[in-house]
Amino acid sequence: MTGDAHASTPVLMVPGWESSGPQHWQSLWERANPAFRRVRQRDWDHPLRTNWIAALDAAVAECQRPPVLVGHSLGCIAIAEWASRASRCAAGALLVAPADVERDDAPGAIRDFIPVPMQALPFPSIVVASTDDPYLGINRAAAFAAAWGSRLVSVGAAGHINTAAGFGEWRAGERLLRELLEMTRGCASSA
Repeated sequence: MTGDAHASTPVLMVPGWESSGPQHWQSLWERANPAFRRVRQRDWDHPLRTNWIAALDAAVAECQRPPVLVGHSLGCIAIAEWASRASRCAAGALLVAPADVERDDAPGAIRDFIPVPMQALPFPSIVVASTDDPYLGINRAAAFAAAWGSRLVSVGAAGHINTAAGFGEWRAGERLLRELLEMTRGCASSA
């Protein structure tokens, strides 16, 4: 993604459990856009809600303007939790393949994020979901989007929208991010 669509609005990548590897679309977007920053977690393998929310809040505080947050998997749930309690604001969020931490078969490592916050986000957002995501059923994705006040975009049978599902650069995702940045362009005031 190039151009000036993101010139004035910071973009923070919020990966999920175990972070996003070097060929994940989040990592590729970061390399292609030096202004994009990753929210760093102390422990990617044993996520604790309070630690992840504190790291996200600190990253937002470092931004000169309210950022657009780009979450994947557990990162989406962290964004929703942060938004439910934060005193700072974001300009918007792209929430890709949120992990349903409340599923019976959810890995034990992500259960600290139960319950999923189900209140409206105070900024524009888009939830991107797949019809065959092993970590989120499409009906549950629709419930998240409705609760969060997000637009739901289904990308069809695309797995968890990650490297294992064949997603590298993910141009369609870049278009959604550009759209969100354009929507928020006039809204992002000084933090």
